[in-house]
Amino acid sequence: MCGIMGVSGLDGAAHTAFLGLYALQHRGQESAGVVAVDTDGQARIHRGMGLVADLFDEPMLQRLPGDVAVGHTRYSTAGSTVLANAQPYLVNYREGPLSVAHNGNITNARELRDRLVNEGAIFQSSVDSEVLIHLMARSTAIGAEAQVRDALEQVDGSCTVIISVGRTVFAAVDGRGFRPLFIGRIGQGVVVASETCALDLVGAADVREVQPREFFKIEDGIVTMLAPLTPRPVSRCIFELVYFSRPDSTVFGTSVDSVRRELGRQLGRHHAVPDADVVFSVPDSANVMALGYSEVTGVKLEHGLIRNHYVGRTFINPTQALRVAKVKIKFNPVRDVIAGRSVVVIDDSLVRGTTSKGLVRMIRGMGAREVHLRLGSPPITGPCHYGIDTPTREELIAATHSRDEIRDYLGLDSLEYLALDEMVDAAGRDGSWCHACFSGVYPTEEPDQASADRHNAPPMAVFQ
Repeated sequence: MCGIMGVSGLDGAAHTAFLGLYALQHRGQESAGVVAVDTDGQARIHRGMGLVADLFDEPMLQRLPGDVAVGHTRYSTAGSTVLANAQPYLVNYREGPLSVAHNGNITNARELRDRLVNEGAIFQSSVDSEVLIHLMARSTAIGAEAQVRDALEQVDGSCTVIISVGRTVFAAVDGRGFRPLFIGRIGQGVVVASETCALDLVGAADVREVQPREFFKIEDGIVTMLAPLTPRPVSRCIFELVYFSRPDSTVFGTSVDSVRRELGRQLGRHHAVPDADVVFSVPDSANVMALGYSEVTGVKLEHGLIRNHYVGRTFINPTQALRVAKVKIKFNPVRDVIAGRSVVVIDDSLVRGTTSKGLVRMIRGMGAREVHLRLGSPPITGPCHYGIDTPTREELIAATHSRDEIRDYLGLDSLEYLALDEMVDAAGRDGSWCHACFSGVYPTEEPDQASADRHNAPPMAVFQ
């Protein structure tokens, strides 16, 4: 999962891209970068490991002049956590400087990569996104637009992209529409972003969602809709609404906040805890779920856990050791809310169990009489091949343990999940959802090399 940002026709485009990436920081915390293109077509790049605010300051942004920019903030799901894998990429290309920012996972990347290597291509990173560059470079189509299309038509899986060639920006969403993308306008300029919260921050208006298959060209702030990509069955990621997207965003045509509130109401209707004293959330993605639960059950809503907002999201940290360490400093339980009470804790999901086990231990330590965990999604039992870091079933606690075993392992008095139908009801029955990590029903063929390829080290550190 990553955050991507594009800008066209705005002076100081790098500044706008920086602000957009700041709003998209929740989508990736390992690396970030911005490519800026000036009016002469010269492209400049700055990338680094770490958070957006730590990598960019005013002097750095001043060294990225131009009215075109492409930005990216990364959370690795394919390729190791090193600078060579940070995006956007910037390469010299026959049609002009080429930059690529990709959100998603290309499921046939291994097949394409093997073919390209056999044809003489030399890869400089271990990420799936690089295949797009080589496909464009080897395309026999005439012109940048046709070459971008040629590359996009060859990849499968989730491929939401912003690509600049010279001063032209292309934006596209694959036919299945796994990952969101939005276009808005600032005066005579155009901005493109993964979520509406980024467009809100930069003051964009006339915002529209890029639909599955849609392909746009943006030049000097002028947006042209191109012929659509090949149709495929729409499979939008329901986990975007459950966890990844910010609650102040509108994603897939619906308010993230309203869906999460309804997830909480579903928990209250179907999985209420009798005689509970208080309910509180695991901040922040489950905040309004707890509110929805309280609305339905009448159980008093409290702030039982205080989050340290200077610590990143534990789920999207790349290693288990980092996730364990951050749980201890990320949350602090409130003794006066918890001591002597039967508490209902609302969380969005259960992945590895690392965060939940540590939280339950802390809540018990504050003197809770009973601890009941309610989750706003079904058990995650399978890996995601489309942009979420759940690479093997062995890492997923619900894939290898029963509900009672998980309850005992976490130290709970009770544990309940939403059923798949209950989650889909909250998201909207009119949506065509991908819920493969919950249901095991995958919209594409599962890649054989998915797990092996995710953390291969790149051959050398380039694209600096």
